[in-house]
Amino acid sequence: MNNSVTFADKAIKYFTGLKNYCKEIENVQIINPYKSQEVRRIVREFFKKFFNDDNERIFIIGINPGRFGGGLTGITFTDPVALRESCGIKNNLGNRRELSSRFFYTLIDFYGGTEKFYSRFFLTALFPFALICNGKNYNYYDSKSLAENLRNDIYLNIKKQISFGARNDLAIVLGKKNAEYFSQLNNKHNFFKKIIVLEHPRYIMQYKLKHQSTYLTKYLSSLNNY
Repeated sequence: MNNSVTFADKAIKYFTGLKNYCKEIENVQIINPYKSQEVRRIVREFFKKFFNDDNERIFIIGINPGRFGGGLTGITFTDPVALRESCGIKNNLGNRRELSSRFFYTLIDFYGGTEKFYSRFFLTALFPFALICNGKNYNYYDSKSLAENLRNDIYLNIKKQISFGARNDLAIVLGKKNAEYFSQLNNKHNFFKKIIVLEHPRYIMQYKLKHQSTYLTKYLSSLNNY
């Protein structure tokens, strides 16, 4: 019997242990979904279902969770509907869809389903908590001072998550500004040898919806190349 610590064990310990963020940062509200018992249950079930092994995975790195996706469920790019319908995990978090989640689970279906996708890839974000400003989603880089204030926290977040079991030959980073920011950290700390940059799903769904199939093909090509 294999008693080694799995990817799931490490991820569950990390995410369920994330504490409320105490810094006062401008007029930005920080939402920690992991303080919810329901979210902690979801995290345990999700990782035990899809990551209960010691395989290394390619990290796909977003910005910070949206309030109706990972900022609600605790699972990056996964809204409550995708959690139920695609991942088979029941929850009482409502039926609201999130644009990025819709894109990713369409992609995952084309790729071959959740089990195949999550056996090779791990979805995460540079900053683990949702950021809200004036009632809307906010990106950590929308303010230079915020981006600088969070730099060490983002460094620690990625460093700890890499220890779950990341392939270090490459990572896929979503969004040009996100990639520019992370590249500076990566050049300094040598997390990954290569970074592949793809358009962020929210940008695609919000501004390029008519061309969604083109972007899905581009994503699939990138995923299948590695």
